[in-house]
Amino acid sequence: MTTPREASPRATAAAGPARLVARGLGVRHASRRAWALTDVDLVVEPGERVLVTGASGAGKSTLLAAVAGILEAEGTEVVGELTVDGADPRAARGRLGMLAQDPDSQLVMTRAGDDVAFGLENAGLPPEVIWPRVDESLAAVGFPYGRDHPTQALSGGEKQRLVLSGALARRPGLLLLDEPTAQLDGAGAALVRGAVERATADRRTTVLVVDHDAEPWLPLVDRVVEVTPGGLTEHGPGWHPVARTTGLLLPPAPDGPVLLTAEAAGFTYRGTTTPALPPVDAVVRGGRALAVTGSNGTGKSTLALLLAGLRAPTTGRVTAAAELAAGVRKGRDEPHRWAARDLVSRIGTVFQHPEQQFLTGRLRDELALGPLRSGEHADAARATAEELLERLGLSAFAEANPFTLSGGQQRRLSVATALATSPRVLVLDEPTFGQDAATWRELVTLLAEQRARGCAVVAVTHDRDVVEVLADDRLSLSERRTSEERNERGVEPWAR
Repeated sequence: MTTPREASPRATAAAGPARLVARGLGVRHASRRAWALTDVDLVVEPGERVLVTGASGAGKSTLLAAVAGILEAEGTEVVGELTVDGADPRAARGRLGMLAQDPDSQLVMTRAGDDVAFGLENAGLPPEVIWPRVDESLAAVGFPYGRDHPTQALSGGEKQRLVLSGALARRPGLLLLDEPTAQLDGAGAALVRGAVERATADRRTTVLVVDHDAEPWLPLVDRVVEVTPGGLTEHGPGWHPVARTTGLLLPPAPDGPVLLTAEAAGFTYRGTTTPALPPVDAVVRGGRALAVTGSNGTGKSTLALLLAGLRAPTTGRVTAAAELAAGVRKGRDEPHRWAARDLVSRIGTVFQHPEQQFLTGRLRDELALGPLRSGEHADAARATAEELLERLGLSAFAEANPFTLSGGQQRRLSVATALATSPRVLVLDEPTFGQDAATWRELVTLLAEQRARGCAVVAVTHDRDVVEVLADDRLSLSERRTSEERNERGVEPWAR
């Protein structure tokens, strides 16, 4: 699939903010019977900022992809009218800046500064213009490193900021943002919203932003539209989203035994000197939920991999209690030494990027795979799969390929795969990413039920509501970098 970053901006139309018109727009993805979008009517005037909301899987990301002109998969059906400045969106790619839901799909260079400069170089701008603009856009989003920092060493949230920086650097006529703050800590999210506000203050950029966390965007946008099964609904000036925690009743948490212990556990990637995770202590107990919080880049996802037994610490140890390790033959008390069959039945894991853990071509098969590998009978495995599909609102997609789901649906599927083997420990990296209020409540309730049955829940999260309603214990990974580590040229980007 071609992204707006890959298309040459030399075909740019007239400068200034873009105008978007959709009339009766419908989209049906290849191999899917149901339409992802139907009867969408939307006019966005030049310079407007519009927030797009809607249920998980309602078609918000599909709408942005259509506007970006990147719905090119063979068999995708598009009906109705969609224009950017009166032309086919594909002709306007050079005027677009886009942050997709998965920032990894948009990184094209190995160094941060080169990645931001990529679009500017394609536009034929001279170096004396490019590099000051690169520095300016990195500073605007609070990117914590310098130009030479390797992109492969970034956390998910840091990649998100970098891709946004590249989009802003081009000073586009149309800026498309898909969940731009979903992987960011509170301070980082505020920086991103501030950067978008400053970059579009002169109204020379039209903005379409999708975000489930709608409330913080309301002071910045002109209006809010909601994607629904029948098209779009426009919300009035006084609209506010209902709090996700409204009416939430969770079962109480029992106090169970220690199941996992991290003792001065840390990790440093080969070939680097700065640790991805400095030594940290953690205790994981059955019947309790541990929330791991902290700024982007402090090592939360790395700690999750160590606790899940998917990576061996380079310093310290992660050990399993005898109760959790019962029946394990290999590497008895160190989960990273366990055989896959032993690990999957004891520790369930949800990765930061859910698509990295899908192994089959159907949701139904994906959910049955873990139970089958752990020795469960085929009939029981199918029953487990059907129950989880129903519980997480995915039954209608049982025959679909996991990679065709929306980001929020993929996240629910990844949580379901972790639950399928009824493990004693759950290690979840951003489990509520991309969820609307209803699916958020269902996910949190499901996790609370696992905790009530004696399961230990470890949640790496920036979601303050999850921490508030679910966490019994909290571990905050503090900012650890010196100013030189934040920026190789010794300049704090947000201080410029």
